[in-house]
Amino acid sequence: MQKISAIKGMNDILVNEAYAWLWLEDLFKQWLASYGYENIRTPIVEDTRLFVRSIGEVTDIVEKEMYSFTDSLNGDSLTLRPEGTAGVIRAAIQHNLLYNTSQKLWYIGQMFRHERPQKGRYRQFHQLGVEALGVPGPDIDSEIILMQYDLWQRLGLTNLELHINSLGNKEERAEHRTALINYFEQHLEILDEEARGRLYKNPLRILDTKNPLMQDLVNAAPQLLEFLQADSLAHYTQWKNNLTLLNIPFVENHRLVRGLDYYNLSVFEWISSDLGAQNTVCAGGRYDPLVKQLGGSENYAIGFAIGIERLLISLQTLGKLPTKPKVDIFVANFGTQTEVYSLQIANMIRQNGYQVVQNFGDSSFKSQLKKASGLGALISIIIGENELATNQVMVKFMLEQTQEVVKLDSLVSKLNNYLKNA
Repeated sequence: MQKISAIKGMNDILVNEAYAWLWLEDLFKQWLASYGYENIRTPIVEDTRLFVRSIGEVTDIVEKEMYSFTDSLNGDSLTLRPEGTAGVIRAAIQHNLLYNTSQKLWYIGQMFRHERPQKGRYRQFHQLGVEALGVPGPDIDSEIILMQYDLWQRLGLTNLELHINSLGNKEERAEHRTALINYFEQHLEILDEEARGRLYKNPLRILDTKNPLMQDLVNAAPQLLEFLQADSLAHYTQWKNNLTLLNIPFVENHRLVRGLDYYNLSVFEWISSDLGAQNTVCAGGRYDPLVKQLGGSENYAIGFAIGIERLLISLQTLGKLPTKPKVDIFVANFGTQTEVYSLQIANMIRQNGYQVVQNFGDSSFKSQLKKASGLGALISIIIGENELATNQVMVKFMLEQTQEVVKLDSLVSKLNNYLKNA
């Protein structure tokens, strides 16, 4: 019978990788708690209209990348979430989380986009998302960048470059949109097929093209910064001043537009030099209009997402991942009457905070110790029929290759004395 493999671009995370994911998730939790963010969990499947309304119909995600299907029970169109922000805002509105208050929220989980898999880009991928809701800027915009900068320092990453821009407000973008259309209409012969399809629907996205034949044209296009009025300019200027005072270096990138339609004012990306074409590790910005766009009252919102696979690749490239943790203790037993005694000993040791792996089955004494060595166990506890009869165990110190008989009532003390210095 033919074996079944995982869907291309949807990858298993095996035990030799999962330890790094768990380590990173624990670090995330400590870091986020230090800034007062709380966890929220939303469904993987949402009403398709949520993403069409929030992300925008004329975007690559909605046009090409969403995994959508019809619910066979009621005919509703449902979608596997391609990003996390829309679901968080939907939940905040539905459950009145923003009524006369603000929220600092984070989530982590799988996202889904139907695109060509490559290094750092997968069809099922994982993101950590952070959303600050109900707080005007630019002070919260500055803290958002500061906390990201803090995370890179905690991880020992020095190879990330911050790019920032301002997208202004809806009216300013409308004026810029008109200027872009007029500009690109004069150079239709240079536009590729994708750019021509976007020209009258979403010309701002043309600025994000990766086509090398269009780079000179895009570089000379009208910049949104030229159309920003006093309030938007003041917000952008104060944000930049804050970052300078915080000693956080940045690059002004006026072609940075982000791929989703709900952004306004501050937008940013952290770029890694270790990832090739898919080099954005963390990105986000302010998206004040989205709350009203999804049925809530006018409000403020800013957030970002970190691609976990991309971050792990960058950490691995720089040798920043921790080594796989070793097992504290292995319990080996041989003899027909030793099974229950071994279970009792292992459980007693676990109650004192140690990680214990136990032998099961009829493995030979030699093979059990070989397994203990392969697991990196610091101590092997050996239990035979003689140990059972005398209420003792044999303790083998794996690094020193020495061993001694220890009475059961002094076992924990012996383990504590050794392992605290190991």
